Amino acid sequence: MFEFLSEAAPLLKAFWYMALISSAIFIVQTIMTFVGGADMDGIDADFDGNFDGVDAPFQMFSLRNLINFMLGFGWTGVVFYDKIENQTLLVGLAVLVGITFVLLFFVMIKQIMKLTEDNTMKVQNFLGKMGEVYIPIPAELTGKGKVQISVNGAHHEMDAMSNNNEALATGTMVKVVAIEDNILIVTKLN
Repeated sequence: MFEFLSEAAPLLKAFWYMALISSAIFIVQTIMTFVGGADMDGIDADFDGNFDGVDAPFQMFSLRNLINFMLGFGWTGVVFYDKIENQTLLVGLAVLVGITFVLLFFVMIKQIMKLTEDNTMKVQNFLGKMGEVYIPIPAELTGKGKVQISVNGAHHEMDAMSNNNEALATGTMVKVVAIEDNILIVTKLN
């Protein structure tokens, strides 16, 4: 299968094996990612790869990062083996490219994580916000109306009650001062 490597120098063989094996694993990882096997990117290690105080959405030491390093390292060694005669310089360059592959993966993951946004509506987010009465709020203690309020760029129509038993007409500007049982308690703005 790898007859072309039978007479190659040991360093070149190492580069080729590393490049081919890591490429095969990378292809399998990529396919698994797209078919739903994304949970397969970490390995169980004998050490704790999660550093306290580091906010990272990925493991520092994972199979995926190892494969990314080996991919850059192996293919750099194969490509530049005949061009760089100094083996120490060649291995150093391969290590730098391998580290660069891992860093590029970190940057890509960080950029992808910026795309995630939590748009879950939480009633507590309405506290202190201003809105407008949509359906009049009666003066009675149990009387409810509705207010239109905007939170995080989304408009919501929420049940509301007056905090001081004052009737509030449609179009009145109000501020949310409390929340009870998912009902906004509002006061009229002057």
